[in-house]
Amino acid sequence: MKYDFYNNNEILELIGKKLQEYRVSKNISQKQLSKITGVSRSRISDIENGSPSSLVSLIEIMRALKILDNIELLIPSVVKSPREVLKETLKKRKRARQ
Repeated sequence: MKYDFYNNNEILELIGKKLQEYRVSKNISQKQLSKITGVSRSRISDIENGSPSSLVSLIEIMRALKILDNIELLIPSVVKSPREVLKETLKKRKRARQ
């Protein structure tokens, strides 16, 4: 899916709905999720409805739903080109002098 064409509010709504789907699929109520995460039930409801939230709340909810490993998909690792790797390797090499 191309998210570049969505505005921020639409993306927040999509994230909220996905979190809600995960929560419901695990048969966890908002109240139960609140107890597990420390995030208030009303805040969880707001997030699921697309309201802006702190990253800490998002992390806590993802951790409780056991989807925190998906954070790698949100912000993938930087992949270095072979040229960059070679440059770094050559910089580290030193000659032994006698």
